[in-house]
Amino acid sequence: QVQLAESGGGLVQAGGSLRLSCAASGRTFSSYAMGWFRQGPGKEREVVACIDGGGGSTYYSDSVKGRFTISRDNARDTVYLQMNSLKAEDTAVYYCAATQSWGHTTTLDDYNDWGQGTQVTVSS
Repeated sequence: QVQLAESGGGLVQAGGSLRLSCAASGRTFSSYAMGWFRQGPGKEREVVACIDGGGGSTYYSDSVKGRFTISRDNARDTVYLQMNSLKAEDTAVYYCAATQSWGHTTTLDDYNDWGQGTQVTVSS
């Protein structure tokens, strides 16, 4: 199994930018699809972005498309989420998760390992 640790969250003003990092330890995720999810207050956990094992294929939810970018550095066992033009509705706990397959997926049950989450708060 892989252990995931998110970092980079914090308080930012609307319109600003933030970069989240997800560092892995234990079993490497170098060949496995990864995803970023978020859960706002009183809301269900939702997919934000996903990336395949090699980083060549990505998915973004409509709400973040054009503003967020997911990327990975397999040599460092790290996945990133660059968040630009942040809005108040982006406020949530953001989670990094790993699958055991190459192709990315938006199905929560396909993700076997999850990080503890990092809080992102966007003020308006």
